[in-house]
Amino acid sequence: MKYLMLVVVDPSLEKNGEPPLTIEEWVGETYGNGKATDGDRLRPPADAKTVRRRGGKVIVTDGPFAETHEWIAGFDILECADLDEALEIASRHPMATGGIIELRPAWPLDL
Repeated sequence: MKYLMLVVVDPSLEKNGEPPLTIEEWVGETYGNGKATDGDRLRPPADAKTVRRRGGKVIVTDGPFAETHEWIAGFDILECADLDEALEIASRHPMATGGIIELRPAWPLDL
């Protein structure tokens, strides 16, 4: 099953101890065993654009969709047997100790 793992930065959160792995170790382990297939860091919210189509017109605005103090800093695509495996992988990501990891199962279109 495919999962989108969003790595979220929240400056208001305090780091809760040392992460189980460094980011280099996590990437080596997760991508090395084929459980992650793609991912990257993202530029900061100031570099984001939001696109909407309203009344037949395209509206492009600066910044993220939501005005919050947290932002998506990166993503990974996980290929896991089930949710439990995805949760285990996400829990080992270094940002789980000082940020937020959000997992979203893919919902394929049945065309």
